Amino acid sequence: MFMDQVVVAMAGHSVLFMVMSGVSLVTFFGSLVAVPWIIGKMPADYFIRSRPRHVSLLMLVVRNGLGFVFVAAGMVMLVTPGQGLLTILVGLLIMSFPGKRRLQRRLLMVKGLRKALDWVRRRQGRPPMMFDRPDKTDF
Repeated sequence: MFMDQVVVAMAGHSVLFMVMSGVSLVTFFGSLVAVPWIIGKMPADYFIRSRPRHVSLLMLVVRNGLGFVFVAAGMVMLVTPGQGLLTILVGLLIMSFPGKRRLQRRLLMVKGLRKALDWVRRRQGRPPMMFDRPDKTDF
């Protein structure tokens, strides 16, 4: 019964359904390539080193725009096929915003996410990520 309603609703919006399916496929396959590549390029001490940065306004806009695309795609992949949490994390890593370090540390308290990061790096022959000890976090 529910599926009949879904089929009827999709028939009335076939173009929208096709566009959403295409976007889902592109983000799925794009994340399969981009997310591991970005994680592999990150230095192992990325989460523990401090790095004051001075970036141009153009770079800030480009990085935040790209990060937003990754975060949005990751949110979509939470309910469609794909690496949702890893894609969201990569999007947040790319972006610059106040409170970024605190948010990253909170996300990295999820043991499964840390294991996934290390698994991706291990497959690329890279050392595992280094993290702060739990007693050194600031949240």
